[in-house]
Amino acid sequence: MASPAKATPATLVHTDRGPVKGVVTGEVRSFHGIPFAAPPVGALRWREPQPAARWRDPLDASKPRDFCAQLPGFGPAESVNEDCLYLNVTTPKRTHRPLPVMVWFHGGGFTSGAAAQYDPVKLVTQGNVIVVTVAYRLGPLGYLATPGLTEEAGNQSGNYGFQDQLAGLRWVKRNAAAFGGNPGNVTIFGESAGAASVCDMIVSPLAKGLFNKAIGQSFSCDAETTTPEVAYATGAELSSKVGCTDTACLRAKPVKDLLTAWPGGAPVVGGRELPLQPPDAIKQGKYHHVPLLWGSTLDEARLFVGLTYDGAGKPVTAQQYEQITRQTFGPAADQVLARYPVGNYSTPSIALATWQTDTPGALSTCSHLNSYKLFKAGVPVYAYQFTDRTAPAIFDWPGFDEGAAHAFELNYLWGRLFGNPLNPAQEALSRTMVRYWTTFAHTGNPNGHGTPHWKRFKSDADVQELGLPRVAPKNPAVESNCAFWAGLERSGSGR
Repeated sequence: MASPAKATPATLVHTDRGPVKGVVTGEVRSFHGIPFAAPPVGALRWREPQPAARWRDPLDASKPRDFCAQLPGFGPAESVNEDCLYLNVTTPKRTHRPLPVMVWFHGGGFTSGAAAQYDPVKLVTQGNVIVVTVAYRLGPLGYLATPGLTEEAGNQSGNYGFQDQLAGLRWVKRNAAAFGGNPGNVTIFGESAGAASVCDMIVSPLAKGLFNKAIGQSFSCDAETTTPEVAYATGAELSSKVGCTDTACLRAKPVKDLLTAWPGGAPVVGGRELPLQPPDAIKQGKYHHVPLLWGSTLDEARLFVGLTYDGAGKPVTAQQYEQITRQTFGPAADQVLARYPVGNYSTPSIALATWQTDTPGALSTCSHLNSYKLFKAGVPVYAYQFTDRTAPAIFDWPGFDEGAAHAFELNYLWGRLFGNPLNPAQEALSRTMVRYWTTFAHTGNPNGHGTPHWKRFKSDADVQELGLPRVAPKNPAVESNCAFWAGLERSGSGR
């Protein structure tokens, strides 16, 4: 009889809906495309996710399922697939005790992206954790709000994607143990729209008991989400474009028509999912008091400036820079131009990206610092800023320095997503970051053997720089002029 240490890793796991058959590759077990809810098609379009059907024979979980409907963009490719509520589980090849579970929600502006894009082998093998990546409905299928849909549900409409994420977390709670995970030690984490979703889970009454720690990358919980008024205006615009006046008409429309007509959206405040705006809920103490690891990148806005200007072959000119600044800040523009003179930067595009990264907004450095202060009295907060300006770029635009832009830290935590492979120094930083993230998942504190000490956030000077060659505390408020921006806001001159 084989000893337990030499036993073949189990590729057949029994979930609460039926058995799944995964694969072993290298040092990990993978189970792809596990349904965590019924396909949200036909009459289930724009309804809360329903339980998945049961099955008896082992489900082939060797390959990911098709990703959720989206237009071409940051995601893998175009899709018109509505049957997409599947998740992926990756574990170490062998587990000898219940392991922490890390549940990932991808970014993509709530319009693109896919759970299966993210290869968690670094996190799983270096950190001895289980990683679950969850798909959720995107664009109009995930976030359309209309008065008719609200009346139909008896609850504020526009949160179907968020409801999917909660359904994924409930699945993890029920099934983590079958995969060797500890359902009492669940860390939610996400980047960009995924981090916005984590902010929403932190304040959602419906997420109570579903997670024990939270990590956010590049989205500030100081930012508000969509109001019903704005969401209904978006819904009316889409309905008009596709020629509909009721929900029956909308449910009959082809996916491509809806995607093409969608102006954009996000989770909507005012229902059971989000009774209060996230920053208001946090200020009132109405949030789940769990340890937080949170941060942003040094040059968040360079990605978006590059996409809008340099990537389109139209770099910002000095004249444009002044014009955009004046349009944005009005009477306060002279103060902003004096603080951010175009001649101080390598190009006007970089000048624009710099104040866009600093000035208050969902991705800004100063808003992140504000959000840490909202939380710090109630829960442990570990704050970071990713600063490696040599990081592989999503896009490499000639004459434009992408720096440490939005999403550029992702390659350091996951298998290669974009750009060039990491060099040896970057791999070393990657190992440090993976150790921080996974140690936090184990204990609620990122500090452990072999990594530089990371101070708990108590002031602006307690932000851990994750860069080359430096991994140490820094004060981003100084270089991002946060006192200046706060003064503009107090005077009513901010944008």
